[in-house]
Amino acid sequence: MPIILGVDPGSRITGYGVIRAEGRLIEYLDSGCIRVGEKPMAERLRVIFQSLATLIGEYRPEEFAIEQVFMARNPDSALKLGQARGAAIVSAATSGLAVHEYSARQVKQAVVGTGGADKTQVQHMVQALLSLSRPPQADAADALAVALCHAHMSQSVRRLSGAGRVRGGRVRG
Repeated sequence: MPIILGVDPGSRITGYGVIRAEGRLIEYLDSGCIRVGEKPMAERLRVIFQSLATLIGEYRPEEFAIEQVFMARNPDSALKLGQARGAAIVSAATSGLAVHEYSARQVKQAVVGTGGADKTQVQHMVQALLSLSRPPQADAADALAVALCHAHMSQSVRRLSGAGRVRGGRVRG
């Protein structure tokens, strides 16, 4: 069963979620937040990079999924978010992982059923889907939602790629 590391990047708090997924069977492994606070930006990026490298070394994920940048009203915030995403992506790429990116709308659609869901709805559905005793912290829930989105999308792609196979003169789907 493939292990998926999902990441919700942030310049102050980066959420992460680790699941194991095989078909409809999804198992929660870990989640949490990398908190970097008010350090200089270069130090924050180093902490994000190294913390994710440590998680990758510990869990050995086969898949890495991250939320895409959305356009914030504040260009400085968007730039910092992009830098945090870059540190996370380089950490995954350095470990040999392919990077899969999903928009916030795609993640919410996959987990909640509507692309306009709020953070509370995402937390509730992540808790329910993973049978957690309590809702995860918001950034960790978002990262778990990214991992769940990737699990669903990967399964759909596998199903579709096998749908057109012909065996014994019949199309199997």
